[in-house]
Amino acid sequence: MAPANELLQAVHARLSGDAALVALLGPDGIVDRRRDAGTLPCLVTGTVEMRAYGTASEDGLECLLDFEAWSATGRREAEEIAARVRMLLEDADLALAGVRLVSLSHRRTVSRRAAGTRFYVAEMRFRAVLE
Repeated sequence: MAPANELLQAVHARLSGDAALVALLGPDGIVDRRRDAGTLPCLVTGTVEMRAYGTASEDGLECLLDFEAWSATGRREAEEIAARVRMLLEDADLALAGVRLVSLSHRRTVSRRAAGTRFYVAEMRFRAVLE
């Protein structure tokens, strides 16, 4: 399996296995694309960007993962979801087959009202280093 897919599966398992996050989102709240407003709040897996990040002696990959926490009720809900995701993923020790997760760190979160809608979104970026 490709390292990005392996990482995404491990991240999904970590997030979907957390009772507090599932309570915020509902049982089907972690998705790969935003659907209609009736399915909000939700956490959407966004862009996944892979880059070579090796050294002379070790092969490595840098993986940038974007997530979007969507809310129909307000910024506070979107930011609460984002805070829980940050807590679950920051320095998480995720078991991956075929590669080793060296680090997983939060890079930024930006919250805003989605243009032309009544929805709020908190956009998060994480950086993973794999060997």
